[in-house]
Amino acid sequence: MKHFLRMFLQVCLYFYCKCLWRCLKFVVRKLTGQCELQRICYNTKPGAARTMKIEASLKGSKSKRLQTSVSVHPDAIEKTIDDIMELKRINPDINPQLGVSLQACLLQIVGYRNLIAEVEKLRREPYDSENPQHEEMLLKLWKCLKPNSPLKARISKQWCEIGFQGDDPKTDFRGMGLLGLYNLVYFAEWDTEVAQQVLSDSLHPKYSQLSKAEWEKKKFDKAIGYSFAIVGINITDLAYNLLVSGALKTHFYNVAPEAPTLTHFQQTFCYLMHEFHKFWIEEDPLDIMEFNRVREKFHKQILKQLQNPEMALCPHFAASESLINM
Repeated sequence: MKHFLRMFLQVCLYFYCKCLWRCLKFVVRKLTGQCELQRICYNTKPGAARTMKIEASLKGSKSKRLQTSVSVHPDAIEKTIDDIMELKRINPDINPQLGVSLQACLLQIVGYRNLIAEVEKLRREPYDSENPQHEEMLLKLWKCLKPNSPLKARISKQWCEIGFQGDDPKTDFRGMGLLGLYNLVYFAEWDTEVAQQVLSDSLHPKYSQLSKAEWEKKKFDKAIGYSFAIVGINITDLAYNLLVSGALKTHFYNVAPEAPTLTHFQQTFCYLMHEFHKFWIEEDPLDIMEFNRVREKFHKQILKQLQNPEMALCPHFAASESLINM
């Protein structure tokens, strides 16, 4: 009985607050002469703060047309803006900047949804060793990371040198499908110097961070590294979950002036690899069995950063410079 009463009170409170909020919006519109969308665009600077408020306003609207505006096709955004202006009885000639601001926000909102779909498609596509394109990407990963060490055979223990678990990497991509390979290749190809540095450091973590004198003092410590490729696939999973949960909206809405793309996602992956590498060394785990603990702690740190509406994880993608100067 108590449980039923508690649920009943919660439902009553929900509808009360909803009605009260709508009444409050009505009063504010009458006082200011502006709808909620106008007040957001005119009083909030561009970026995540504005776009997320616009998104919440549209989704929370009692109008189905406004609710569905966040999921239209990119080509229909201009018409959607016209529909919103008409529905809200806003004269575009008197409020020309409003249409521009709404269009920028909708491009980001719709783009984020489309990015999730694109990333999900890659994640669901398994690695196929019979596919020449897949094989070509895998070999490119080796060439970028180990340019001076030719791969002796496609099936080889050499793959362990870049952090795969066995002599055929295809089995390691099961969790994240092609998405894991795409991210690793992007990191190795477009931020080669950093990728090679991180690979080297993952094999000799303490030596890479210490001076020769410091290393002499600590050389008998157990230096705990990690498997570069396996961790890359794991960090891909972390980035994927941040994306799907909506946590990365803060970052993407601040760095992508229009629709966030797969390149933005891959740049974010590079940043996360770089940051996790530093975090791993700072945590100084006793053994590799502490990986899940360190990863979870790192995940919470990133989530906390993304709670700041002005946060941009890698605004100019300067991971290379920061790692070299670390």
